[in-house]
Amino acid sequence: MSRIYNPWHGCTKVSPGCKHCYMFRMDEEHGKDPTVIAPTGDFLLPVQKNRHKEWKIPAGETLYTCFTSDFFHKDADGMRQEVWEMIRQRSDLTFLIPTKRIERVEECLPKDWGECYSNVTLACTIENQEMCDKRMPVFIGLPFRHKQIFSEPLLEAIDFRDYLVQEVFDLISVGGESGPDARPCDYNWVLGIRQQCIKSGTPFHFKQTGARFVMNGKTYFVDRDKQLSQAKKANIDWMP
Repeated sequence: MSRIYNPWHGCTKVSPGCKHCYMFRMDEEHGKDPTVIAPTGDFLLPVQKNRHKEWKIPAGETLYTCFTSDFFHKDADGMRQEVWEMIRQRSDLTFLIPTKRIERVEECLPKDWGECYSNVTLACTIENQEMCDKRMPVFIGLPFRHKQIFSEPLLEAIDFRDYLVQEVFDLISVGGESGPDARPCDYNWVLGIRQQCIKSGTPFHFKQTGARFVMNGKTYFVDRDKQLSQAKKANIDWMP
């Protein structure tokens, strides 16, 4: 099983993929300032117990961590160490942490990191070729046992080939952009990354079409509640 774990909320935009961030859209609709980074009521979720003194989150689950912020945002520097301590304590859980701030990761690791915490998966977000060439060289050198690539939102064709021969990645997940101002996602871009994954032996997942999906030169406007299911219907996920 899996669930979202947001120890803090709020972020600032750092690259083209952030332009139409869903978190900003939701906060602004509710009159909140999305750039304020603050702890949430779920901060201690991994170590909370029920009345029987058992973990509320049982062993074996995956926590999708910091999906309404960035775990390595500088404004979270004062909170991060406590979360690292919970991650270490709950070695029976998997923590999946995505980031666009890959250049800050190494300086933010705990002192006892060593080769890595084996229950942490780091996912680097790559939305276009510029960010690929900027982030991937840093990502490859980081001491993590489990690494994934999130090409979400996918904004153009991306060539990962030079990087996929340098390191083994657990997964590349691809998806289009959602929301009323979504930029197009072309199916040929998706298939291009899939082919790179097959050649390198990297697992591939087509997560969602996005709101504006281009196929065979025609643009389709896909309702939010169908973007995941339409991607699944394509049946192009691939495992070695």
